[in-house]
Amino acid sequence: METKEILDEIGMRRSMTRIAHEIIEHNKGVNDVVFVGIKTRGEILANRLCDMIEHIEDCKVPCYALDVSHWRDDLEEAYPIPDLEMPVKGKKVVLVDDVLFKGRTVRAAMDAIMHFGRASEIQLAVLVDRGHRELPIRADYIGKNIPSSLQEVIRVKVKEIDQQDGVYISK
Repeated sequence: METKEILDEIGMRRSMTRIAHEIIEHNKGVNDVVFVGIKTRGEILANRLCDMIEHIEDCKVPCYALDVSHWRDDLEEAYPIPDLEMPVKGKKVVLVDDVLFKGRTVRAAMDAIMHFGRASEIQLAVLVDRGHRELPIRADYIGKNIPSSLQEVIRVKVKEIDQQDGVYISK
């Protein structure tokens, strides 16, 4: 299987920095903004964005991790609703994931967010948008668009799990 690096560590950091600035600009600051990272790599990316924004804006932004398994429509097994508090009512939620593909994970995450409270707005930030949507979902903030075929696999690696940062495509 041939693997090609699409983004290295520096490229990833630049994309994340740009996304952080776009979020601040779009929301005119970060008042009433809450980050929700989709487990597992989306959670890590959300934490990184929150750290960047804290450094830029000199204020802490709430950041939560979300397991969307209960709300998935493509899993046979029933998963329990996660036992956690996520105060999203009336907040601007920035949902963060590593790769946006068919849109089903994001749909499940939006259902989950609404379970925890009615957010005033949900925005989507992804490191990679690879296309092939099955649902009418689009990202508000994108690190890199990577047109791909259905046979290709895109992997985001993060130091916290994979001991390196990067985005790779395999055929």
